[in-house]
Amino acid sequence: MVNFRLDGKVALVTGASYGIGYAIAKAYAEAGATIVFNDIDEAKLKKGLADYKADGIEAHAYLCDVTDEEVVKDMVEKIEKEIGVIDILVNNAGIIKRVPMIEMSVKDFRQVIDIDLNAPFIMAKAVIPQMIKKGHGKIINICSMMSELGRETVSAYAAAKGGLKMLTRNICAEYGQYNIQCNGIGPGYIETPQTAPLRERQPDGSRHPFDAFIVTRTPAARWGTTDDLQGPAVFLASDASNFVNGHVLYVDGGILAYIGKQP
Repeated sequence: MVNFRLDGKVALVTGASYGIGYAIAKAYAEAGATIVFNDIDEAKLKKGLADYKADGIEAHAYLCDVTDEEVVKDMVEKIEKEIGVIDILVNNAGIIKRVPMIEMSVKDFRQVIDIDLNAPFIMAKAVIPQMIKKGHGKIINICSMMSELGRETVSAYAAAKGGLKMLTRNICAEYGQYNIQCNGIGPGYIETPQTAPLRERQPDGSRHPFDAFIVTRTPAARWGTTDDLQGPAVFLASDASNFVNGHVLYVDGGILAYIGKQP
């Protein structure tokens, strides 16, 4: 029987105090994994811990800036001593700044690249040595449809997520020989608190223009939910995907396969 269970595994999901990271971590816990997460914000970290506890999950939280290599190394060493070697790493922490390219400061561009691309490199670099020693490991990078497409105002985000797709492939190329699988998940447009304003009904009862655009552009004719990401995340973290490496699994309701309706 195909093994989708994660019993005995230690899973570190970055930025999993809420949203997509939280949903993935919750699915891992239900599959038997021990959950570890981090956040750069102490208040969010404490709220995340309370939410996990309310869901019956004993999660372990660490305050950590994933762009700081020394801080990351310290966190990984603490996790290994206090909980165990990390079997599953999900690089979920990320930001987006929606600014037209010629209006975007270099400082803001660099910040997006630092968090969305450099941090996954730093995190993977920190966990791979012990994965090599253990003879197995799973790294899952949260990519995006912007790993494949461009859109107005997201030049930094698209550049970072395109780079993350290629980092995913290169980790596969370098470390697949050690039984380490590195894959990505590319979420489509997902219902989260951050996207809620884009889905609010207008005063006349009509859809928000962006909401209407997404629903029309998606063959599934709806936004995705965080639950839609749980199955793919468990698959890529489990032994069921041991010969799947260097791929990005797009969970987008079919957007990338669809040119859109004729006007």
